[in-house]
Amino acid sequence: MNFGPDAGRPLVKTHIRTMDDPMRLAHPLSAIDDIRDDFASLDDWEDRYRYVIELGHSLEPLSAEAHNDINKVRGCVSQVWLECEPKTNAEGETILHYRGDSDSHLVRGLIAIAIALFSDRTSEQILAVDPVATFRALGLEQHLTPQRSNGVRAMVDRIRTDAAGLRLGAV
Repeated sequence: MNFGPDAGRPLVKTHIRTMDDPMRLAHPLSAIDDIRDDFASLDDWEDRYRYVIELGHSLEPLSAEAHNDINKVRGCVSQVWLECEPKTNAEGETILHYRGDSDSHLVRGLIAIAIALFSDRTSEQILAVDPVATFRALGLEQHLTPQRSNGVRAMVDRIRTDAAGLRLGAV
């Protein structure tokens, strides 16, 4: 890990945008593509972990009221909250917008990746995503502890359940 004069400097400066950035909202698929590109440009796993933590700093704030049992994701070692808000996109389709938070910096970054992958998409788009392939392509699958992997799975299951509920008219 870099502890020299560049230690506080962001690893990748061009792509990290807040989760409510207008450019990101206009082109949600680009967010995960940018993360893939940034991961590919980082050679060292310590730098990649640091980058994931930096992604967590880009999360849209989650209100104190949203830190509740309804939004709490079960199955995570760390405390994780995901708030789902149905919205209507420019085409008149219902999309699911997510905000999230955790008491762990690394998990906040994993939430940011999940949000980049799933938020602001229709239920059909969410259910069509292969999150295992995405996390595998980023190399996260083999670099996360089994507990963290279970937590990521719990977040993905929660998001997919929300999307399935939307398709059935339950959200």
